[in-house]
This record gives sequence, structure tokens and C-alpha cells, in this order.
Amino acid sequence: METPGLVVHGEAEPFSTALRSLINNRLYRQGNKGLEWANAKRRVAPWTPASSPWLSALLSHSDVRFVVGQERQEVFAHRCLLACRCNFFQRLLGPEPGPGVPSPVVLSTVPAEAFLAVLEFLYTNAVKLHRHSVLEVLTAAVEYGLEELREICLEFVVKVLDVELVCEALQVAVTFGLGPLQEHCIAFIEAHSQEALQTRGFLELSASALLPLLCSDKLCVDEADLILAARSWARVGAAVLERPMAEVAAPIVRELRLALLAPAELSALEEQNRQEPLIPVEQIVEAWKCHAMRRGNAARGASCRRRRGTLPREHHRFLDLPFK
Repeated sequence: METPGLVVHGEAEPFSTALRSLINNRLYRQGNKGLEWANAKRRVAPWTPASSPWLSALLSHSDVRFVVGQERQEVFAHRCLLACRCNFFQRLLGPEPGPGVPSPVVLSTVPAEAFLAVLEFLYTNAVKLHRHSVLEVLTAAVEYGLEELREICLEFVVKVLDVELVCEALQVAVTFGLGPLQEHCIAFIEAHSQEALQTRGFLELSASALLPLLCSDKLCVDEADLILAARSWARVGAAVLERPMAEVAAPIVRELRLALLAPAELSALEEQNRQEPLIPVEQIVEAWKCHAMRRGNAARGASCRRRRGTLPREHHRFLDLPFK
């Protein structure tokens, strides 16, 4: 009976270093003439293992060129490696190109830094992540179907999450259906509401990302401040989308709890709403009914429920659903 063979592993670091050196290798293979030109430019003899000259040609010279990001940065890679590591690239690159210089593959939506991080992972099974670009790498990992890289990015985002990053992370989570990350971001914003509402990331949230925040009872912010933040958000959205503020705010405005405002605050809001329409008149009327009826059906429901950060007002003692 034949003895099973023994698998012996060499040192990992030299192998990883060699693979990393291939990332964005500008010695671009364009058929045999391209190989000769590249070797001449190097002014050194090409590395040719006796056992596999073909492998030498493949690994020493990139054979696919990408044009990446809005800056249209050129990035060079190896077709067979990308195809065997990632189904997305296997489908994208297709069969081996014919003779001549192939056209570059244009990927305009992914920033170059994020794309290079993806290549680093594909080549070495490791990646160096940075706080300022991790969400872009995460987005690419999701779009390219790289589940292991996605999980690495998610773990890193949770570790570095802060007030400036959290709303951007929430938007990515909502866009790609990353439930655990969405829950983590909402919990973070609930604990740091005042600071998060003042960030640029908050103003750039989509309505679908803002909605679960406004539904939360645990926001540590008073309703008056939350209404101001929602107005600022709608103002930015109206300018970007070139649509009326009330139309932009329609998906989220019902979650503003106007009945928590004191009568003087509600009157001021009503006047501001006449000058800059944001909230449906019917919703303001419902808040006035809550004040008039005090107890009973008008003072029941989520619109009268206090949040964790709601400041006390005299009429709150009549509300039937205090925050717990």
C-alpha cells in the first residue's frame, strides 16, 4: 500500500511578498512583442524557471489593464489570478483576449485606493484597511461577491466606528442590506445622537436610512433638535435633487413627534412651516389635538411617546406612553 504523501509548507512571508509585488505591475503583457518590449525596458534578463517559462511570462507581466475611479487611474493585474479568485472578475474578463492591444476594463464607480485594496486581498489573502477608505473597500467587496473580505471590513468598521463615520456606515448598511452593521450603527447613533446629527454624513443619508433612526425611542436628543436636524437634512436633499423640501421629507416626516413640543414651540413650528413647508398641515393639526384632548385616544400612540433624550415639558404628564 502506498504511503500517503506529506504536505510540507514553505515560509509564508516570502511567498506573500512575491505576490504583493505583482499588484499593479506596470510591465504590461501585450502578446509576444509586448513581452519583448517590457523586458527591454527592464534592462534585465527575464526570470525564467526551467520548469515553466509560461508561468514566468504570466507572473512577471500583467495582462489586464483597468481604468479605475473618477480620476481614471490605470491599474494593472493578472487575468488568471483574478478569475480563479473571484467569480465577478471571471465573468467580467471573459475568455483570453485575441491578438493586439486589448481595451482597458473601465470601473468608474470604485475609487482606485479601494480597488487596489481588493487586489491586495485577492493576491495575498490579506489586506491593510484604513478608516477613511474602509467603507469603499466594503462596498467593492459586496459588489464583487467577496464574502471573506466583506466580513473583514465589517469587523474593522465596528472597531473604528465613531461619530464622523457612523452615518456613512449606516448608509452602506442600508444600501446593501447588512443588517448587523445597521443595528450597530443605529445603537451608536442612539448613544451619540447630538453629535451624529451635526455631521455631514447625517445630511447625506437617504430617506430609507434616516427612517429607522426617527422610529427609535432611544435617541438621546430632544424632539425640537431632531426636527431642526430633519429640516436641515431635507433642505440639503431638496437642493441636490431639485425637488421641494416637503416632497423630499415626505417618507420620514411622519416619524417626527410634534406632540412632544410645548404649545409655544408648536406655534413657532407652525409659523416656520408656512414660510418653509416641510410638515403636512394635517400632522400639525394632530399635534394640536393631542394638546387639546390631553388624555384619551389623541394622546396615545407613537407620536406622543417620549424618546430617551426628550426634555420634560409640563404637558408630558398627560401623555399615556412615557419612554421606558
